[in-house]
Amino acid sequence: MTAMKAFDERLPSEIDIKSADNLREIIAGALDAGTDGAKIKFANQEGKLAEVVLTPSIAETFIKVLRLISNGQGFHVIPYKAELTTQEAADFLNVSRPFLIKLLEQHDIAYDRVGRHRRIKAEDLFEYKHKRDQSRARALEELAKEDASLGQI
Repeated sequence: MTAMKAFDERLPSEIDIKSADNLREIIAGALDAGTDGAKIKFANQEGKLAEVVLTPSIAETFIKVLRLISNGQGFHVIPYKAELTTQEAADFLNVSRPFLIKLLEQHDIAYDRVGRHRRIKAEDLFEYKHKRDQSRARALEELAKEDASLGQI
C-alpha cells in the first residue's frame, strides 16, 4: 500500500469528498445533540468500539477542515507559532512577494531577520490578515450603505 499525499500536496478525490461530507454531518449532528461537545464511537477492524469526546472547539475545527475537503479544496495547516518565509507569507495572504516585502518595510507586519532572510511569525500574519479583513468588511458595508442611499433617490 502506497502512502497518500496530504491535502497540502493534492486535491481531494471523490472518495475523500464523500467521506469528509459524511463525517462532517456526523460530527455536526453529534455537536448539535449536546453542549459538552461531540461524542463519537469508532470501531476498529475487529469491531471493538472506542468512544471519543470532541470538545466544541475541536469539533468545530474538524468541521471546518471537513468542509474544505467536502468542497474539493486542499488546505495547508499553519501552526500559530510557526515562522514563515516571505514567499509562504505572501502565498497565505494571496499577494505577490514584492507586495508583502513592501508591507514588511512599512511595518504593517512584524518580522525578524535571520541572516539576510526575513521570517514572519504566523501569529503576526494572522493578526494582520484579521485586521485587513475587518477593514475590507467595513469598506464593503460603507459601499453597500452608499449604494442603498443612491437607490432611494
